Formats: sequence, C-alpha cells, structure tokens
Amino acid sequence: MTKVYLIRHGRTAWNKDVRFRGQADLPLDEVGEAQAEAIASRLKTRPIKAIYSSPLTRAIKTAEPLAKALGLEVIVEEGFNDINYGHWQGLSPSEVAALYPDLYRMWLEAPHLVRVPGGEGLDDVRARAEKALMEIVKRHPGEEIAIVGHQVVNKVLLCAVLGLGNEWFWKIEQDNGCINIFGYDQRGFTLFLLNDTCHLNQGERTW
Repeated sequence: MTKVYLIRHGRTAWNKDVRFRGQADLPLDEVGEAQAEAIASRLKTRPIKAIYSSPLTRAIKTAEPLAKALGLEVIVEEGFNDINYGHWQGLSPSEVAALYPDLYRMWLEAPHLVRVPGGEGLDDVRARAEKALMEIVKRHPGEEIAIVGHQVVNKVLLCAVLGLGNEWFWKIEQDNGCINIFGYDQRGFTLFLLNDTCHLNQGERTW
C-alpha cells in the first residue's frame, strides 16, 4: 500500500483575516512558519520517499522544513495549485456576499454548482488534482509520500478518496497545518486520519 500524508499549508495573513486566497502567492505568517516546523517534527521519523507541493509559496514553505529534515527536495506539482478564485480573490466573504449575493448563497448551499466569475469551479480543481494524485501514487507503489496542498484542493481530494461527490465539500474540514493520512492499493483508497492538528498544540485538538 502507498501511504499518503496530505497536508494543508500553514497560516497566512489572509487566512487570519479570512479572505479568498486562491492563487495569490502569499507567504506564511509567523504562525504558519511555526506550523510548518511542527509538521516537520511530527513526520521527520517517517520513511517518506518524496514530498510534493502546490507551486504557491505558502505550500512550498510549509513543505521545506520536512524536506530538510528528511534530506529530500520539494517537487512542485501544478495540479495541486489552489483554486482560481477569479474576481473573488482578495475579497472577504462579506464583500463577496455583497457583490454576488445569489452566487455566494449557492457557494454556501451547493458549492459543486458554482463556477467563480473569472475563475474555476470545484470540478475543475478536482480533475487536475485527482489526475496528479493518481500519477503520484502509481509512481510510488508501496512507499510513503507527502503532499502539501490547500483547503479547496485537499477537500476535493478527500471527497475523491471517500468516493463522494463535490456536494460534500462543506462536510470536510481542513485547518491550517493539518495532516490527513490515506492509503492506496489495488482496492483503491482507504482513509486513516482526517484533519489532525495534534502536532500544533501539544497533543490537544483545535476543536
């Protein structure tokens, strides 16, 4: 079985302020940097053979401490890039709700039916991210690998792992710096751990 550690990047200023980040290339803030170090401390004893990351800085900088601890290079995978939020990028939820009231209501109630103006829909993100995931797990049979992605990317990938449609998007949580673990073999995917943040707060969960 190939084991995958699917990680969400550490916190940025736009995570703290709650803005639609998308493909804006944001750095980690001081909390995000500490989260990246905590992830590395948590996983540095695992026999991870490869580390893949979204091309965005916040994901790469989350992956780098783990890569350094394991003596690996971070492999950039374009398929794991965050959703293109188009005209919503940089806006707060309240600003989007004011500018696009009907579409924002649909985003909250039926996200799988929304294509962001000037950007992508969940199906677009899932198609490219799932393609990248399948190529990677088949490239590493029987090995352990890590992937650093984003909230939207991770959610649609976890829907795929669980055999769920994108209408289940809001039923899955992904905190900054969380770790998910799943396996892949001839039977398909098996989820072992979801949205774990124990490494971020001395063994206490954030919920």
